[in-house]
Amino acid sequence: MKIKIIAEIGSNWEGSVTKAKKIVSECKQVGADAVKFQIWRAKDLYNTTHPNWENIKKSELTFDKARKIKEYSDKHGIEFFASAFYPEAVDFLESLNVKKYKIASRTCLFKDPFSRETLKKKSLTKKPVIISMGMGGNKEKIKKLFAKNNIIFCYCISEYPTPFEKINWKKVIDYDGFSDHTLGIIAPIIFSILKKQKNAKNIIIEKHVKLKNSKGPDASSSIDIDEFKQLVRHIRNIEKMKF
Repeated sequence: MKIKIIAEIGSNWEGSVTKAKKIVSECKQVGADAVKFQIWRAKDLYNTTHPNWENIKKSELTFDKARKIKEYSDKHGIEFFASAFYPEAVDFLESLNVKKYKIASRTCLFKDPFSRETLKKKSLTKKPVIISMGMGGNKEKIKKLFAKNNIIFCYCISEYPTPFEKINWKKVIDYDGFSDHTLGIIAPIIFSILKKQKNAKNIIIEKHVKLKNSKGPDASSSIDIDEFKQLVRHIRNIEKMKF
């Protein structure tokens, strides 16, 4: 069984390409398979009166910055991809030749500006999509839209951080992906063991990762590089387990 480990960077790069490169480098060193960023426009998703507006705006990933991070990731041999929240971002990511797309839970609700158009653009690429359904959404509608794409649905609870006891393990086992927002590394380890017992072939774990002194909006629900290193080591051992 192969477990693909994705480091979700989110806003933990804090608007700094230098910090982004550092976290990409460290994720590569500890054995992550991919780094995932988010390309959105602050004005589309948040009101300027939001208490964290300045940090949110600072974490907006421009095309120029995304290109630099993608080039750096390519140079260091780790996959870069992203969740895009508006149609032009999909066109841009296509110009970078990304291999896949992530679809965030909120996008599946079709309530954000341009959600429908963005999802349609992603479907037309016919590339694999990783979809979190933490906020609900119509799963059958999503499946129909992405009928020509390889889909992996992720179990997800959209609370940051997620209390461990809220995880429904009976439901978790039905998913091939786990976008985890709990603190620590226990939940994805349990998920990996359960899927290994079920003889799953390919599964995905997505975990928010930060630098040690990160202060971004996602920092409180992210693990640092040292914890992430432990997670990767345990999961690689789980891949070798025999039942």
